[in-house]
Amino acid sequence: MFLDGLDKLDQRIIELLSQNARMSYSEIGQEIGISRVAVKMRVQALEQRGIIEAYTTIINPQRISGAVSCYFEIETTPQDLPQVSEILAGCDTITQVYRVTGRNKLHVHAVAASADEMDALMRDVMDKLPGVLSMSCNIILSRIKDIKGLRL
Repeated sequence: MFLDGLDKLDQRIIELLSQNARMSYSEIGQEIGISRVAVKMRVQALEQRGIIEAYTTIINPQRISGAVSCYFEIETTPQDLPQVSEILAGCDTITQVYRVTGRNKLHVHAVAASADEMDALMRDVMDKLPGVLSMSCNIILSRIKDIKGLRL
C-alpha cells in the first residue's frame, strides 16, 4: 500500500482528508480517537514533510457551459523537448503536462472556456511548437472516472 511508510493514525487522517478535505480537526479527532490538537500537529507535520501538498477545489469543466477539454499527444525531437515542455507549462489553458514513454513524448491536457479559445490555443501555441514530429488531439466528451491524487 502507498501509505505503508506512515503510522496508522497518519494513514487514517490522510484517508479522511482524501474523502473530505474540509473535515475539521475536531471531526477527525472524534473519528480516530485523538484530540483536535493532536490531529492539527499531525496534519502540519504531514504538510511540512510534503506528503500533503495542497487542499483545493476541483472544477468539472464539462459542467460549465461551453467549456472544452482535450488531451494532446505530442512527439518532438529530443533536442526540442525541453523548450516545448517549457512553452506548454507556461500556457494558462494547459492544465497538465506529462513526459511519457513510448512514441509520444508528451501527454498534455487543456481546458478552454470555449471552442474558439481551444482553436486559438491550437493555432497560436500548438501549431507553432518547434520540433514537433506528430501531434494528435482528442476532445473529451464525458468524464467516466477521474481520480485526483493518490488512490488509497
